[in-house]
Amino acid sequence: MFSSLTEKIDGVLKKLRGAGVLKEQDVIQALKEVRLALLEADVNFRVVKDFIGRVQEKATGSTVLESLTPGQQVVKIVWEELRDLMGREHAGLSLASQPPTVVMMVGLQGAGKTTTCGKLTRVFTQQGKRVLLIAADPRRPAAAEQLAALGAGLDVPVHRADRSPATREEVVRFCSEGVRRGRDHGYDVVILDTGGRLHVDDELMGELESVKAGVTPQEVLLVADAMTGQEAVNVAEQFDRRLGVTGVILTKIEGDARGGALLSMRAAIGKPVKYLGVGEKSDALEPFHPDRMASRILGMGDVLSLIEKAQESFSQEQALALQKRASSNTLTLEDFRDQIKQVNKLGSMEQILGMLPGAGKLKTMMNPGVSRELPEKEMKRVVAIIDSMTPAERSDHGLLNGSRKKRIAKGSGTSVQEVNRLLKQFLTARNMLKSLVGGKPGKPGKSGKLKKRGKLIRALQSP
Repeated sequence: MFSSLTEKIDGVLKKLRGAGVLKEQDVIQALKEVRLALLEADVNFRVVKDFIGRVQEKATGSTVLESLTPGQQVVKIVWEELRDLMGREHAGLSLASQPPTVVMMVGLQGAGKTTTCGKLTRVFTQQGKRVLLIAADPRRPAAAEQLAALGAGLDVPVHRADRSPATREEVVRFCSEGVRRGRDHGYDVVILDTGGRLHVDDELMGELESVKAGVTPQEVLLVADAMTGQEAVNVAEQFDRRLGVTGVILTKIEGDARGGALLSMRAAIGKPVKYLGVGEKSDALEPFHPDRMASRILGMGDVLSLIEKAQESFSQEQALALQKRASSNTLTLEDFRDQIKQVNKLGSMEQILGMLPGAGKLKTMMNPGVSRELPEKEMKRVVAIIDSMTPAERSDHGLLNGSRKKRIAKGSGTSVQEVNRLLKQFLTARNMLKSLVGGKPGKPGKSGKLKKRGKLIRALQSP
């Protein structure tokens, strides 16, 4: 996510951080490079101009340049302005004083609107709320089918029409009936998956305006594709002008190496980005925190979001049990497989590294010959090999003789060499975890340093 922008800005600011003395010209030159990086990231020209102007005004004053750490002061100013550019703080969803809360999802076809409806439903159900979905896209039957499938997977009902509404009035009547059903049956939230088009047109906007007037939603959320860059901002401006959107959900953010849409959106329409779609899975929807994103863009990581993700994936009881077995060196291949599956829930290796401060240093500790795209495939292969073992073999790797390894390799579609490599990785990881955890459960080991973690990363990659 935004890897190209982060790399360029981090390189510029690293020079400032390392300088003991800064002159005004040094700051101006650095900001020229930041300006170029932002423009290359497809950030709106006016937004870049205003941003650089604010930073330069604050960073070239005597208070900053004559301080003991001028470089750090400039970095702090850049971080603050980036945060403010994106909204300063997380903007939550507005809830109705009397249920149901009506959320109207709007956007163009292909932005991921229907999928995002499912993801947002999961957010609400995890909060203990009852949700009703409304298939309000009358001209795309496949959308209703997709929404029904998503609803079934989440055990959430979907309000569908027996036949596609033919007129705008029928669409509004159908949506109003769905909201009434939600109110009468005690649902907390009603989410409308409205119709979209390939392009913005008067017919679409007129229909959406009528639906909004008919259901009076608390939230009108625009779902926009982050990978379209400034086009996403242009679309947002048109939707906001006609509908008065209350917020934006940017999708496909994990594939956006530039970040222009996210950095421009708040300044362009004055409405907050509320969520980010970071993948295809049903749980791949993250609340947007401007301060955390500013830290990630500047290469400072986002440890808070990583902790929140880990807390969702790992229970305290699981962690303590794992620590106890690690300290006594009794971890099994079953534990190894379970932990790999838990780590997969946190996201891709690239996403996890992006949340760690100094992620660049961690990457340099990895074997130089190993592709950054391989860890996910390698983890799937490891799980396949362990799944091909019997319960007894997973509990006691000492049982794995030559004939058993051949059977496991055949069952997992791998080779005996790959099975042997897995066993080597497992034993290395088990020994390293014991030294990292320490001798007593519940207490950290003595050597929790980055250097040792780097050794663990290399050990897990070694053939």
